[in-house]
Amino acid sequence: MKKAQRLLMASVVLGLISMGAFIFGRLAMTDIFHGEPDLTLEWSVVSMSFLPILIFHLISVVAALYAIRCIRNERLN
Repeated sequence: MKKAQRLLMASVVLGLISMGAFIFGRLAMTDIFHGEPDLTLEWSVVSMSFLPILIFHLISVVAALYAIRCIRNERLN
């Protein structure tokens, strides 16, 4: 049960971080679209926002699979 709680808490925290990264990435993409003269910072933000979003998705899938396995084991007992 503790593992499930840790996975869910990690998923929530990473979800909030991922949401912030998504917003900053979206703002950077807007600047890129508008053709700002120096886009180094914007492309850095876009590339750095990829990792938190990817980690959030991976942890969420692992947490969901673990929850499904726990539910199946409880039904079998």
